[in-house]
Amino acid sequence: MTHRSWQPEHRRRRPRLTRRGKIALLLGAALAVTAAITVPLLLRGEDKVEPVPEKQRTLLIPEGYRAGQVYAAIDRSLGLAEGTTRGAADAPATALELPAAAAGNPEGYLFPATYPVEATTTPESLLRYMVDTAGKRFGTAHIGAGAQRQGLSVHQTVIIASIVQAEADTAEDMGKVARVVHNRLAKGMALQMDSTLNYALGRSTVDTTHADTKIDSPYNTYERPGLPPTPIGNPGEQAMTASIEPATGDWLYFVTVRPGDTRFTADYAEHQANVAEFNENRRAAQAG
Repeated sequence: MTHRSWQPEHRRRRPRLTRRGKIALLLGAALAVTAAITVPLLLRGEDKVEPVPEKQRTLLIPEGYRAGQVYAAIDRSLGLAEGTTRGAADAPATALELPAAAAGNPEGYLFPATYPVEATTTPESLLRYMVDTAGKRFGTAHIGAGAQRQGLSVHQTVIIASIVQAEADTAEDMGKVARVVHNRLAKGMALQMDSTLNYALGRSTVDTTHADTKIDSPYNTYERPGLPPTPIGNPGEQAMTASIEPATGDWLYFVTVRPGDTRFTADYAEHQANVAEFNENRRAAQAG
């Protein structure tokens, strides 16, 4: 009798996963791995505080700020002793890339804008950033061609723009003030700008006395014809545009009679009447 090992009629088959089952199995494995990684991280997080990212700070330099005001603003922003940034501006090591016509004086080239301030920011880096920005904004072909049309250098245009920035309150008035400057230069007249006197005296005021107009200073444009030797502040793009594209007019005089009311004229008698009205308004305001 022959002996055979017993086998069932039908062999047992291994269960096979469907495609959906395979996907579910893979997802489950992935979740398990993720959980295995996440849990230790969460546990470690109980005794470890993640560093908080540094909040972005900025420094706003308004249009028309003088160099001294810019230096003071940088000192305050960086928490430095007064005079630190001025010293950095004067230091040869700072190496500001100013145009040759500026003769090493950054006045007019500390471009007004909003600048980022980080933990590594220094007075030197901010000053270089401002001068570099001015170089890019004032060094365009458009500005160069506009200055040439007026018979001026770009540096002279920056000087005019700084006066325009100090004297005018609106974009429209900027174009008119620029026209007065150009008209006076063309006629060989003294500019007679209070803003240049204020720069010489280190102040900002609308009260100019007869004695003020007699001070001995290259910025006394009542006594000295032509432009002052340097910009009297740091102009923005609107003032630069007004200086190369002044409004059309024959104006030689202007005075702000009251806020929002600046009057331009080519007639001296009319200008005197406007000045008298300005003085009357000022007296009334002081009395009140």
